[in-house]
Amino acid sequence: MISAKRWFVAVAALAISAGACTAKVEDEGKLPDVDVSGGQAPQVDVDPANVNVGTDTNTVVTPSVNVTPTDTTHR
Repeated sequence: MISAKRWFVAVAALAISAGACTAKVEDEGKLPDVDVSGGQAPQVDVDPANVNVGTDTNTVVTPSVNVTPTDTTHR
């Protein structure tokens, strides 16, 4: 069984070696020509969700905070 330290070293070595590779594209290539015919899209009966949007007024109680600076020379 391999210890966690050895796993870490193995993964780190793999990451470094993968990052050291460079690749140069010599030929851009080309997508194949495809002819599509026939078929039919499925019929779907969709019942959308009923969404009611409105507004509401709430009061949020927040604490009052008093801040007293300890050093006012570095402003």
